[in-house]
Amino acid sequence: MKFIAIIPARYASSRFPGKPLAILGGKTVIQRVYEQASSVLEEVYVATDDERISNAVEAFGGRVVMTRADHKSGTDRIEEATEKIGTSADVIINIQGDEPFIQQSQIKTLMQLFDFTETQIGTLGKPFDTMDAVLNQNSPKIVCDKRGFALYFSRSVIPFVRGQEQATWIDHYPFLKHLGLYAYRREVLREVTRLPQSPLELAESLEQLRWLENGYRIRVGLTDVETVGIDTPEDLRRAEEFLKNR
Repeated sequence: MKFIAIIPARYASSRFPGKPLAILGGKTVIQRVYEQASSVLEEVYVATDDERISNAVEAFGGRVVMTRADHKSGTDRIEEATEKIGTSADVIINIQGDEPFIQQSQIKTLMQLFDFTETQIGTLGKPFDTMDAVLNQNSPKIVCDKRGFALYFSRSVIPFVRGQEQATWIDHYPFLKHLGLYAYRREVLREVTRLPQSPLELAESLEQLRWLENGYRIRVGLTDVETVGIDTPEDLRRAEEFLKNR
């Protein structure tokens, strides 16, 4: 199978404007993401609507595709970029532009999910370490069936552990954190970007619920690697410390 990676990157972030061009250990965040992806995949592209990001990617020798500015999600931006590239790839991997520490093992685990013909969309989950982390509404949880397909994603704590003190729930159930890394079969990517927003998606503000609600099968790969995503300037400072100590 042929895989390519596309990294959606926009300049206008409400919490951290210009985030892809922030400097982390002497390189821009977007360059670090690109280099990590390129260590596994031959074809990697950045999809952006901003000339500053485009120029920065070209300056370090990366491939870049200019896209429209009105996309509502990174998935929509990736679909436009895929059309412009005209790729023959079987699977498109969506690597977030604010994950400079994404590991080779995580990308490879995602790719291996497509050894199964039933996999239409792939993503990753990581076991939670603490109950406090489970309770964080900004860390979506996944519940899977016995074959590794997602049953549901939620910002709420799922499942509810009956008959136990909440502080001890993590001792009774292996709660799974969703990592925002996706891969789509080519035709599935085209289809899901044409779907209207769904009630569950609007309720939880989780795009992947639109796909589940429309019957698409999302297989979840497991990783034990913790990464440091960058959403705010404070996250960038934590990432600097992570880089120094790694």
